Amino acid sequence: MRILYINNAGGGFADYINVNEGMSVEQFFKEKMPHSQAEDYLIRVNRQPVPRDYILRENDRITITPTKISGAA
Repeated sequence: MRILYINNAGGGFADYINVNEGMSVEQFFKEKMPHSQAEDYLIRVNRQPVPRDYILRENDRITITPTKISGAA
């Protein structure tokens, strides 16, 4: 299944990627950001906050944005 992944961490990028049917937001985050803590990021699907057990659907747009920026005062 194809979704749009927008990663605003670091340099940031957006790209269409394929994920398994039935994948939750929590599973997606753990796969894409294995060394990060979800509470340090704002995670949205189709511009809306969703629970961790939200199941991704075809053509969803998931955005992962850090809430803590290194070096910021």
